[in-house]
Amino acid sequence: DRIPVEKRPEIDRWIISLLNTLIKEVDEDLGAYDLTSALRRIQAFVYDHLSNWYVRLNRRRFWKGDISEDKLSAYQTLYETLNTVAKLMAPTAPFFGEWMFRNLNEVSGKENLSSVHLVDFPEVKLDEIDKDLELRMNYAQRISSLVLSLRKKNKLRVRQPLQKILLPILNKSFEEHVEKVKDLILHEVNIKEIEYVSDTAGIIKKSIKPNFQTLGRRLGKHMKDAAAIIGKMNQDDISELESSNSFILDLGEEKFDLTLEDFIINAEDLPGWTVANDKDLTVAMDISLTDMLIAEGMARELVNRIQNIRKSSNFNVTDKIIVSISADEQMEAAIEHFTDYIKTETLANELTVHDGLKGEEVELKEGLTLNISVKKAN
Repeated sequence: DRIPVEKRPEIDRWIISLLNTLIKEVDEDLGAYDLTSALRRIQAFVYDHLSNWYVRLNRRRFWKGDISEDKLSAYQTLYETLNTVAKLMAPTAPFFGEWMFRNLNEVSGKENLSSVHLVDFPEVKLDEIDKDLELRMNYAQRISSLVLSLRKKNKLRVRQPLQKILLPILNKSFEEHVEKVKDLILHEVNIKEIEYVSDTAGIIKKSIKPNFQTLGRRLGKHMKDAAAIIGKMNQDDISELESSNSFILDLGEEKFDLTLEDFIINAEDLPGWTVANDKDLTVAMDISLTDMLIAEGMARELVNRIQNIRKSSNFNVTDKIIVSISADEQMEAAIEHFTDYIKTETLANELTVHDGLKGEEVELKEGLTLNISVKKAN
């Protein structure tokens, strides 16, 4: 039986809300004979939201052993989404739309017609569109993307936990929206906590300059004077611009109404922090590492290597194992604090450290190689 949309988890309701928004927008594009815009919307939906976010975040739900209501909801949501996407793309990508529609329908038998080109175009369900849900998930995606880019910039692997990120508050509802997706963000980027700040003085410093691409043709001979005025904007001016998305450029004889798109704003790193921004959204990440954070990162890396050995050894996913590791001072600290975590994640009955162990040699991180022995438990 189909689980009603309102009874599905928030992540399912989010993708369905976006799907209905997509139906509405693609229908409008096709009605205006704008095929390029329609296809780009479908592509962005599938790549940015469905594949790189929804499917990736729900892998564990798809692979659960028991057929629970949660697993059914995940599969039903994914099926309905793919089936609708096949119908949306059919007018502009007829062969791929047909291929996907047939593959889905041959298994489910839900459609009475044999071809995607014979079925009705999807109808938008306005009651399934939740703009607040779309907004907070958009914050989750953008914040996660900024944190991951900062990790890459500073060569900090995602398996290495970090203590916190700072988020300047954009408006009255910002903190409330982010709090509802806080756990998702923390899990996605492996950060311990989120701290909200209303006054970024001394924490985040930003620079601003005109966006010549949008202003050049519009301002013409006034561009030089405009650049001088914009270059003198202070931190309060920049904050006001980001919160209001409006700035009146007063050149005396003429005034111009500008928006965020007319500026290029960059956040500067401060000692112990690294900063990135995406339009109005700014993230500052604490990159300092304590001994405990380092130990937890080592434990996570170890779990990954043990899981790889399990896979290469063709163990069943339910097989219990016995793990032995060659001695190393850093690794011993990680095992001391995170033994239960390592054993739970790898299904290990025993986890021991031995001097001179001869097992499979693996690189845990640059400059650290260990020998690991993994055997099935009796």
